[in-house]
Amino acid sequence: MSPRLTWLRPLALVAVIVAWLAVGGAGGQTFGKLSAVQENEASAFLPSSAESTQATELHQEFAPATTLPGIFVVDGIAGEEDLAAVQAFVDAVIETEIEGDAEGRTIGEVLSPPASEQAPQAVPSEDGEAALVAFNLDAAVAEETAGEGTVGAIVAEDIRAVWAEQDTELDGHLTGALGITADLTEAFAGIDGILLVVALVVVLIILLIVYRSPVLPFLVLATSMIALTGAILAVYAMASADIITLNGQSQGIMFILVVGATTDYALLLVARYREELLRVPSPYTAMARAWRRSIEPIAASAITVILGLLVLLLSDLKSNAALGPAGALGIASAFIAALTLLPALLLIGGKHARGVFWPAMPRYQESADGKDAALADPSQGKGFWPRVARSVDAKPRRTWLIAAGGLLVLSAFVPTFKASGLGQGEVFTTETDSVQGIAVLEDHFDAGATSPIRIFVPEDQADAAIDAATGVDGVSEAYVLTPSVAEGAPPGVVPNEQPIVVDGTVEVVAVTAVASTSNAAADIVADVRDATHPLGDEVLVGGAAAEQLDTRETTQRDTLIILPTILAVILVVLIALLRSIVAPAVIVAANILSYGAAIGLSAILFNWVFGFPGSDPSVPLLGFVFLVALGVDYSIFLMSRAREESLEHGTRAGTRRALAVTGGVITSAGIVLAATFAALGVIPLIFLAQIAVIVGVGVLIDTFVVRSLLVPGVISDIGRRSWWPWHKKIAD
Repeated sequence: MSPRLTWLRPLALVAVIVAWLAVGGAGGQTFGKLSAVQENEASAFLPSSAESTQATELHQEFAPATTLPGIFVVDGIAGEEDLAAVQAFVDAVIETEIEGDAEGRTIGEVLSPPASEQAPQAVPSEDGEAALVAFNLDAAVAEETAGEGTVGAIVAEDIRAVWAEQDTELDGHLTGALGITADLTEAFAGIDGILLVVALVVVLIILLIVYRSPVLPFLVLATSMIALTGAILAVYAMASADIITLNGQSQGIMFILVVGATTDYALLLVARYREELLRVPSPYTAMARAWRRSIEPIAASAITVILGLLVLLLSDLKSNAALGPAGALGIASAFIAALTLLPALLLIGGKHARGVFWPAMPRYQESADGKDAALADPSQGKGFWPRVARSVDAKPRRTWLIAAGGLLVLSAFVPTFKASGLGQGEVFTTETDSVQGIAVLEDHFDAGATSPIRIFVPEDQADAAIDAATGVDGVSEAYVLTPSVAEGAPPGVVPNEQPIVVDGTVEVVAVTAVASTSNAAADIVADVRDATHPLGDEVLVGGAAAEQLDTRETTQRDTLIILPTILAVILVVLIALLRSIVAPAVIVAANILSYGAAIGLSAILFNWVFGFPGSDPSVPLLGFVFLVALGVDYSIFLMSRAREESLEHGTRAGTRRALAVTGGVITSAGIVLAATFAALGVIPLIFLAQIAVIVGVGVLIDTFVVRSLLVPGVISDIGRRSWWPWHKKIAD
C-alpha cells in the first residue's frame, strides 16, 4: 500500500469513523436550529445602495415606529349585522393571549399602536361587500421568540384560529406582510423534515436498483447524512455570527446539494473500487488504487462546484451571496466525507470487505501467469454503454451534429422564459390564505393602501410629486404624510394639518390600485420613479413594491457579472485537470448549449404545462450556476478517464473505452442528482419548484446527451488535437 494512504489501515479507519460520528452527533443537535437563524424578508437581502433601502432608512425619521402589517379581509358583507360580526371577531382577537409568550401578553398589547390606545376597526369597502381590519404588529416584538416560533408567526396563527371559531358564513383571510410571512414560514417548515426525507428515500431507491445490494446503499446514504451534519455545523456557525444571511431557500438547496454531491462522488469511487477488486486480492490495495485514481476527477468536480458557488459572493443580493458559501461548505463536506468516511465504511469488514457488495460481490480474477488481471477493452462488451460507445466512435461527426441540433432546437425557446419577477402573492404553488386575501383586497379596495409607495422629495416639490405620481397609470391617489396619517388616521382627517418635514424633505404617499405584493406594483414603482426623479437628484422612491423592483434589477446586474466569471473559473479548472485547452473549451461550449436547452425546455413546461405566472429573476441565474457547475462534473468524470485511456490507446480508442466504462456510473449519478433536486418540488414555492425542474432536466440532458453523445463525438472527431497544446503525450 502507498505510504500516502496509510490512513486506510484498520485502526486509522476506526478513528476516521469515530471522528465523523462525533461530527454527526454535534450536527444532528444543530439540525433543527437552522430555521432560527433564517431571514426571509426581501428587504434584508438588498444592498445598502438600493434606492428602496435608502428610502426605508429615511422613512424611519418620518415614522419611527416600525410595524409588520397584518391585513384581515372579509368578503361577502351584506349589511351592518355582518360588520358587527367582524368587529366582534376583532374584539376576540385583541383579547387572545399569545401562546408561549414569556410576558403573558395578549395580541392587543403587541399591536402598534396597542389596542388600549387605538383598537383596530372594521373598515367597509366602498361597494359595501367587504371589510378590512388592520392588525399591525410592532415589528421588533414580532421577531421575538415565543414557544417554538416567533410572536409574529403565533399571532398570525391565532388570528386565523379565532376566525375559524366564529359562527359565520363570511369568507375571511389574513394577508399583508404578517399573513404572507406566516405562510412562507409554514412552507419552509418542510425543509427540515419532508424535503430531506423525500430526497433520501428517492436516493435510496435508486441506489438499491443500481447496486442490487441491501448493504451498500445504506453506507452511501449514511455518508451523505453525516456529510450534511458537518455542513450544518459550519453554516449555522456562520449564520449565527452574521457572516452570512441564510434564508429558507438557501437552506433547502444546500441540503439537496450535499446529498446529491456526496452520492455522486460515492458512485464514482465505488465504481472504481469495484473495478480494482477484480484486479487485486486485497480490498485495502483495491481501495488505495481506486482512491488514487478517483481523487483527481472528484477533486476537480468539487473544486469546480465550490468555485462556481463562491462566485455568487459577487452578487449584490445577500440571499444569493449567502447561498455561495453555504453551498460551498456543503460541497466541501460532501467531498471530504466521500473520500474519508465512505472508504472507511467500505473497508470496515477487513479481508471480508467485499461483503458490502453482497450478493453481487466482485471476485479477484487472477490471470494464468499469476499477474494481476488486465481487463479487456470495455467498449467491446455486450452491454448498453459499450454499444453506445461503439456507435459514437463509428460516426462521431454525425453523432455530435445531431446532438447539437437537438439542443439548439430546445434553446430556441429561451426567449419565451418569463423572468420579470413574481409578486409575493405569486410565489406559492398552492393557494394559501394570504394569496386568497390579496385577491379580495384587489377586488374591493385600493389594495396598495396598506403598504403604499413612499416618495421623498424636497418640501417645495411636494405638489409636483403628487401630480407626477397620480399621473402614473395604476396610482389611485397620492398625499403628503402628516402626523395624524403617520399615526394611522385617513388622509385629511385633520384639516390644514402641516406635513412632517425632515431636513427640508417631505414624504409623499402614493396608493396603488393593486396590492404592493404583486409584480404589477413593482412595474408601477418603475413608472413612478421615471415620473418623479426629474424633480431632483435627492428624490427617493421606496416601499415594499420598490423592494421587489430593486431585487429584480439587482439580479439582472448580477447576471452580467456572475455568468462570465463562472465560465472563466470552470475553464481554468478544466485546463488544469485535462492539461489541454481545446478539450476544456469544447466542454464549456457544450455546457452552455446544454444550459440553453434546459432553459428552453423549462420555459415550455412552465408556460404550457404547469401554467406558472412567471419566474423570479434569480431563477435562471441560479439555474446557470448549478447546471454549469454540476453538469460539467459528468464531462469531468468522462474526460479525465478518456485522457487516462488516451495516453495509452489514442484519443478515439481512449474516448470509446472511457464512455463504455463510465457510462453506467455517470448515468446513475445524473439520475440521482436530478432526483434529489426534484425533491425540492415538495416545498410549495414556485422558486424551488422551478429550480428543481431546470436542474433536473438540465442534468438529464447533460447525462444522456452532452456527456454521452456531444462531447465524446466532438473529441473523437477532433482526435489527438483535442489535447493541444500538450497533445504530444497522447498515443497516436
